[in-house]
Amino acid sequence: MPSSGFEWTVIVLTCQYKDSVQSFQRELELRQQRCTLSPGALVLIVPDRQDSPGSGGATLNALLVAAEHLSNRAGYTVVTADILNDAHILILHVGRDFPWSSCGRAFCWLPQERLDQKVQAPVCCLDLLLEYLTNQICPGSPPGVWVSSTDMILSIPPDFTLSWEGFAGVRVLALPGDISYAANHGVYLSDQQGQVRNIIYKGTQEQIQQAVMPDGKVPLVSGPVFFSRSVSEKLLQTYVTPPLDGCTYLGQDSGAPPLQIALYLDMMKCLCSDLTLDQFVSEERTGCSSPVGPQGAAVRRGRTALWNILRGTPLTLEYISGGCYDYLTLSGKQHVERLTRDGKDKNTLSHIQRADLISDGAQIINSVLKGEVVVATGALVQHCHLQGPLEVPSGCMLSGLESMTSQCIRQLQLADDIILLSHRIKLGDMKLSVYLVMGAHDNLEVSSDDSSASFLNQSWSVFFSRTGIQPEELWVKGEQRSLLDARLFPVLHPRKGAVGLEGGVAWLLGCGGRLQRWREAWRISFREVLSLTHQEVELHWREELLFQAGRKRITDALRTQADICLLPYFRAVVLGNQMGVLLETLDSIAAGSTEQEAESQLGMAPRCLACIADVLVCMARGKGGLRSGPAANDAWSAAFSLLDDGNLRGGVYALAAQRDHWLSSSDLLVRAARHYEGAGQVLLRKALMLSQRFISIRQGEAPPLEEWQEVLCPARLDLAGGWSDTPPIAFEHGGSVTNLAVKIDGKRPIGARARRIREPRLLLVFHTGGRDSEVSMKIVCNSLDDLKDYCQPRAPGALLKAVCVSSLVSLSSQHPLGDQLMQRWGGGVELHSWSVLPTGSGLGTSSILAGALLAAVYRCTGRSYDTESLIHSVLYLEQLLTTGGGWQDQVGGLVGGVKVGRSKARLPLQVEVERLSLPEDFLDSLEKHLLLVYTGKTRLARNLLQDVIRNWYSRLPSMVQNVHQLVANSEDCARAFSDGSLSRIGLCLDQAWKLKKLMTPGSEPASVRVIMEALRPLALGQCLTGAGGGGFLCLLTRDPRQQEAVLQVLSNTPGLGDYSVHTVELDMEGITAIPPS
Repeated sequence: MPSSGFEWTVIVLTCQYKDSVQSFQRELELRQQRCTLSPGALVLIVPDRQDSPGSGGATLNALLVAAEHLSNRAGYTVVTADILNDAHILILHVGRDFPWSSCGRAFCWLPQERLDQKVQAPVCCLDLLLEYLTNQICPGSPPGVWVSSTDMILSIPPDFTLSWEGFAGVRVLALPGDISYAANHGVYLSDQQGQVRNIIYKGTQEQIQQAVMPDGKVPLVSGPVFFSRSVSEKLLQTYVTPPLDGCTYLGQDSGAPPLQIALYLDMMKCLCSDLTLDQFVSEERTGCSSPVGPQGAAVRRGRTALWNILRGTPLTLEYISGGCYDYLTLSGKQHVERLTRDGKDKNTLSHIQRADLISDGAQIINSVLKGEVVVATGALVQHCHLQGPLEVPSGCMLSGLESMTSQCIRQLQLADDIILLSHRIKLGDMKLSVYLVMGAHDNLEVSSDDSSASFLNQSWSVFFSRTGIQPEELWVKGEQRSLLDARLFPVLHPRKGAVGLEGGVAWLLGCGGRLQRWREAWRISFREVLSLTHQEVELHWREELLFQAGRKRITDALRTQADICLLPYFRAVVLGNQMGVLLETLDSIAAGSTEQEAESQLGMAPRCLACIADVLVCMARGKGGLRSGPAANDAWSAAFSLLDDGNLRGGVYALAAQRDHWLSSSDLLVRAARHYEGAGQVLLRKALMLSQRFISIRQGEAPPLEEWQEVLCPARLDLAGGWSDTPPIAFEHGGSVTNLAVKIDGKRPIGARARRIREPRLLLVFHTGGRDSEVSMKIVCNSLDDLKDYCQPRAPGALLKAVCVSSLVSLSSQHPLGDQLMQRWGGGVELHSWSVLPTGSGLGTSSILAGALLAAVYRCTGRSYDTESLIHSVLYLEQLLTTGGGWQDQVGGLVGGVKVGRSKARLPLQVEVERLSLPEDFLDSLEKHLLLVYTGKTRLARNLLQDVIRNWYSRLPSMVQNVHQLVANSEDCARAFSDGSLSRIGLCLDQAWKLKKLMTPGSEPASVRVIMEALRPLALGQCLTGAGGGGFLCLLTRDPRQQEAVLQVLSNTPGLGDYSVHTVELDMEGITAIPPS
């Protein structure tokens, strides 16, 4: 729910109690930090006068406070209206207490989660209103003041926009409602031009009928009001205009008598065209101060002053057809139904250990439910920590209850439609929890003498008869005898202190206890509880539950490898300063338990370490340098060694101990995050090495000394699914890649040869071109020390050295290199490799070359292998080399023809290859339509790999969706090959390129984009091979034999570099051994 382009200058929240100011201030500042409120806006919390000034008076006071702050900010020493010239001011009224949410209607949590939010947070009525105001209603409005209550849930059609052309004066927004609903509400009566004639509040059906719109609905008084800049200046005058100054804090400080003014029925009413001055000043209006009686003269003077200031200002109506307005009434039944009727998702920001016990139509909001907690259809649990076994019957609402109350609730055996609440109140210096109970059908405000009055869904007479309580024990003579004012609920007992759930509520429900003890206790009414509620403690309880449920949710997500993005929760934890507990939780998950299998721990721990890195970066708050960087500081080496040695638990806690020294600055936090990612790579390599079990190499008789064993390999042309083969994606999600083995310009471009030699040494040679081209690098290894940099990919000959370490000698052996070679192989080994492909070609060169080298070494030392073993040997080798990467390159170059490689979502990672059978003559047709265009741009996959892995570990929703589509596209492509459909293969190529770009933004250089656009008319589909960023472009042409046409198009395209066009021939054999000459 990010903020859009509309920026507020000031946001003022008015509240009923001074004690709420600090906690509400923090709530709004948190929303600014989450960017759901304008970060640059001045946020003010303004408490009402003790004697309620009404919504109009609160508006005047809030505007004065806002203007005073803006004047001071602008350097003025007095309040000036000049600050209104370019100000966008928003005034929101929290309003009166709300029994079903301890922090008022504004902060009533709704059963919604926003998957697109950067920071995990609840959606309250206030947030929903702010979203509509900031993103739909207010954009485009001129400078002025917006005012709205927060006691409702609005729904605005997504295509709704406001036009401000020709606007002047005041504008009110109205949403449609039924005539029956309007009988207890207010409606606007307007003319055909939208000018408001009158406001009818709780009118007769005949009066309301006059306001009916063409859609058969009536325009309800629904909240938002806009005052233009000129009208706002008039409102600002009221702080120096008696008796209206009595609405403001300056008037109070100056001794002015208080005055109550309503926003709609006073300030808006005086603008209605049908009213005369006498009607406006003298009429009685429900819910407003009376113009007769002791305060009548002041009320009449105030109304007259309003008339004189505002009369003549246009008041126009904007009717939002298709919208919806839901006022939060005092009905418990309505509120439970409101929060449970959607039923799409039963869990809102909660941890539910037994989700199967939550019925459809129930709702759990911000709660922790442990054990067997059964929640029936239509029941609501919010802000609770409950321990099963427990049952919550249909229609019940449980709110604010702590875990320790679970046993007592279990014994209560609640009936349907019972509401059980806990409120945290403040009595002087004492902080107490008060427990309340009532029926969902009870009317809180009706007199107990009324025939409809009830308590616990039964008549008062039944309750009095059952308990022996007398009415005079609940109400003082002369006061209203409503449930809201009944002193039913024990708080303190003279001998036993604070009264718990079992000492008060349980007895009221008929479960134990004694009347005498109830009488001895100090009791308060629901209304008194609401006025004494300690909102700071209530908000803290909600936040603590949110974080606690979040920690349990991330534990479940990590242990089950769920595709849930945890970054929004991490950001919320950092804003809430709860990082310590979260980091300890992640440490515990990463370290694993003794019950877990080693493979399960290795599969889970790398993501945990990546999550810790994410938390550390969040703690840096956007500072501290780039996320990627080196991870080899000596301070972390001991922890890395423990991980490398297989001591997962010791390594994780050694990392945590070192982490404590890196939390003091943003720079250190980012550097620590890099080392956690490095530690994750250590564990990822160990997880992939489990694939050794799929390697079967058999020893036989070695060929003679000096006899060359040579192998040649085709290149790999990936058509669909690339990146899904990349660990950890390949074993956490499962991968599928469809690719081809191809000769380039009729030749296999990759090869290796090996022979045993008499000298006990290793001679490693790499050729820049083909087999017989000049030598670009020659390395002689006479000792084990010469091989130790095999795991540094940029070291000279690292790949050849890694082949030797994995297949010829042991670095951990006590025997020197020469002795090992003589003992095991009867001499040294000379090893050559070559590739005619340019670096960063995207054709899988390095992995295929690794397979060729291993095959040559195996053959020269008398060992036999199958292709599956060779594929997994390359995977193992690349872990030694620390280059990472996936399995599709070796599958593409070692297995001939067209095939689909797959890996399942499990460890150990096993690659399975299915060679596809093509329709007769399709192979020839395919080759005539396939071309490779070298773009002249190179980019190493390693530059992209770290970001892909990081984003996958974070489970960014876009990444998860993209991986699903990669696999699906590969399977579609395989089917297209089996069906012999070039057009469908072309569509899969285009889709593959689209998905690759989503995986690695920036992988399409401008020059490549120019090439692809130029060739589009000739193409059925096209895609950069490999990771993208450069290298070769795979082109499937509409017509056969298009090499010359492609060259012509490219030659006519300005600004291209050293491009070239190559024919493609399918290689049906894959890796091929050349017989010794």
